[in-house]
Amino acid sequence: MPEKSMSSLGRMLGVLDLFDDTHLTRTADDISAALDVSLPTGYRYVRMLLEAGLLQRVEDSHYALGPRIILLDHYIRKADPVLREGIPVMRELVAATGFDCVISGLFGMQVLDTHREMGGAPATLAYGRGRPRPLFQGAAPKVLLANFTPAQLRKVFDARHDEIVRSGLPADWSEFRRGFAAIRKAGHYVSIGELESQLAAVAAPILKTDGGAWAAISLVFDTSRLAIVDLEKIVHLITEGASRIGGRLA
Repeated sequence: MPEKSMSSLGRMLGVLDLFDDTHLTRTADDISAALDVSLPTGYRYVRMLLEAGLLQRVEDSHYALGPRIILLDHYIRKADPVLREGIPVMRELVAATGFDCVISGLFGMQVLDTHREMGGAPATLAYGRGRPRPLFQGAAPKVLLANFTPAQLRKVFDARHDEIVRSGLPADWSEFRRGFAAIRKAGHYVSIGELESQLAAVAAPILKTDGGAWAAISLVFDTSRLAIVDLEKIVHLITEGASRIGGRLA
């Protein structure tokens, strides 16, 4: 395919990246301006994405993401090997603890929850499947980052330094690296009120054979339960569950 066509295709698919929590709908004029393309080109992109079901018209010439994405999400779930091997283990962990169990993955530099099994008293989570989570807050992101190579972690440190500081993590590279090395050595991380003040989570990485992580698995519960929870037992359950899933994926 000619380079010009590839570039045009890339810009058209870039329309899908213009939607987020603050921009649930867009007009064709918005899209054209955001992509810095002419109005006729912007309208052509919208028309083609409408025909593909990737956009839908909602009201007053506004467009939203389309129903085909729901279908694609169904296929993504069915094809995901981590979910295929992980969901039975998640259900065992829920049965053993009564807590919610969540699997989270790192896609580029976005942490996304991909599945949640609810416990006896489901937690109210601000984040769920498909909504990006902060990269430096909470248990799951930290165990994922902890399994980066030093070079990968340094790249993240340099690119997101301001966000790192705002998150309360060390501004110095050596301290930052030591903190994540400690998490990697421990094989788990416990967060208490980091992401949502009323919630605690214990996460462990689902490891690949090369030392990286497929995903993170977490048990999530209300901080009010900390006084009666056997945290050592929870850590054992989540790390053992992560190990079983990783073994099956290997």
